[in-house]
Amino acid sequence: MEQMDKIGIVYGDVSTTEVQVTVTGIIDQGEYVQIFHQNSGWVLGRLDRLERKTDVSIEKALLINAGEQVSIQEVLLGFVSIIGYRDSKGVLQVPKTPFKAGEPVYKAKDSLIRDTIGLESIEGKGAYIGYLYNHTIPIYLDINALVQKHISILAKTGGGKSYLTGVIIEELIKHDVTTVVIDPHGEYTSLKYPAQQTKIMEKFSVKPRGYPDRIIEFSPDITTNKDAKPLKFTLSQITPRELLSLINFTDFRPYLVPLRKAMDYLKSTKGNFNLKDLINVLEKEGDSATVSALINALSLLNEEGIFAEVGTKIDDIVQRGKVSIINLKGVSPDIQEMVVQRLASALFELRKRDALPPLMFVVEEAHNFIPQQGKALSSKIMRTIASEGRKFGLGLCIISQRPAKVDKNILSQCNTQIILKVTNPNDLKTIGDSVEGLTRSSIDEIQRLPVGVALVTGASLSMPLFVEVRPRETRHGGESVNVAGSK
Repeated sequence: MEQMDKIGIVYGDVSTTEVQVTVTGIIDQGEYVQIFHQNSGWVLGRLDRLERKTDVSIEKALLINAGEQVSIQEVLLGFVSIIGYRDSKGVLQVPKTPFKAGEPVYKAKDSLIRDTIGLESIEGKGAYIGYLYNHTIPIYLDINALVQKHISILAKTGGGKSYLTGVIIEELIKHDVTTVVIDPHGEYTSLKYPAQQTKIMEKFSVKPRGYPDRIIEFSPDITTNKDAKPLKFTLSQITPRELLSLINFTDFRPYLVPLRKAMDYLKSTKGNFNLKDLINVLEKEGDSATVSALINALSLLNEEGIFAEVGTKIDDIVQRGKVSIINLKGVSPDIQEMVVQRLASALFELRKRDALPPLMFVVEEAHNFIPQQGKALSSKIMRTIASEGRKFGLGLCIISQRPAKVDKNILSQCNTQIILKVTNPNDLKTIGDSVEGLTRSSIDEIQRLPVGVALVTGASLSMPLFVEVRPRETRHGGESVNVAGSK
């Protein structure tokens, strides 16, 4: 029989869902344990909390401070949440009667963890994202569940969300999932290049690899993003209100009539047109203050280079089995919103007609495009994709370092949630409200997570799990800029 590591004894008042343990062995908070139950056999639990009880009083503390030798009695106590056991039909159950006080508690064997949590059925299948925290049990997420039921990746700044997103995209590539990535800071083009070999890669059985043949890059600003193909839109696809929203007038109502008149004229006489054409028509209307201000604003917008008579074809952007990165580095926030709105609308409408392959739409800095407060140009279509996209094979992955600022309705539509370290109270409350199955101890633990450890729910997992994220195969493009010592 395999030798088990005894870590303590059940003591005190005992229930069917939680037990207290006097800890005498070596174990860390968050590890899994197993306890024998008289009716159910071996039962899996998780050590949620450790406390050290001592008899150090104020008087003893003062004596210690004065240099006196003082005897200290102490005991290490653990609090174990019961996960359960698999019955004869394979159903996860919790014992119907309490455990016996005095029962030994052991570190859980990997085989019991795999069986009880239900990892055996998915092991080796799907997206490999890392190891169960404090164990070397690989965790795989169901690819179809990721794409069909939406996913959110949430973390504080510097918590590792972009790194983790890179891991997810690598897995999407390996499973031939067509993907479009909204990349506001140009972080994901590094997926083309292999990472440097490290020792930690060996632990996770990961090897450096780049995907240059699977990455396509587009940008409205090819001066800043020199490796990108140009991303252009036609004015015939945009409404006068949408165009005015890019100009940032405090009140654009006075400009709506002359702009609509000029655009309608060009649509009827020319079909496709550019901003220069629109400016030329407006110049013929006269030199009133309203028209002059509109012409000046449109001239500035023309310098962005986002509009052309012939726009970028969606078939060029979305290619089966490839990752299309929409690199928005250097692009103004208003134009970024417009890009997301136009692209999201096209993806949704074409997927409804099955004119594009099923795909995953990844949106970084999601709080800018689907804010909880106020409205972005892209808000409406993103809400539609969140509520209806799964019916048409359009999956959504939203990424943000400020969960509280993301539209709550969209967060609640994400069946898979991957949460790295979060400390802001408002963000923690949002996570607690939007993620099913989280305990108070899990919410508390999220605040103390080391970088690179994530809480994962959904995607074929029967319960929330803490996962140590595997190293990336590709180069990480999201490192912070080091100011100190720079020249």
